[in-house]
Amino acid sequence: MLFSISPRNPVPLYQQIVEQVRAKILAGELSPGTQLPSIRELAKELTTSMITTKRAYLELEKEGLLISRPGLGTFVAGVRPEMVASLKQARVKEHLQAAILEARRVGMQDQELRALLDELLGRGREPPG
Repeated sequence: MLFSISPRNPVPLYQQIVEQVRAKILAGELSPGTQLPSIRELAKELTTSMITTKRAYLELEKEGLLISRPGLGTFVAGVRPEMVASLKQARVKEHLQAAILEARRVGMQDQELRALLDELLGRGREPPG
């Protein structure tokens, strides 16, 4: 299974699909030209409606990540490297902004947040063990 969704997740089902497809494209797990399951196949696989799946595919097409070819299917678009970099940056900014808002909500000072970020960044460089 390429994707999985959870009805218990507060994120709408179509958005869960969008986020997973986008992440796989940005990570290089789905390369340009890769054919995705048809709307009907994916809806059946995820046990969701075709409308939900179609909405996800349409959103990804609007972003320029997918191309639909009538009669042939839906494919990963040839995304320019600068677009991939921009999308990655936007996605990470979104998560960092949420983290900053949460830090401020709990009363954390910017200096504390920077120290925490530095600590976490340092952990990312350490070899697993």
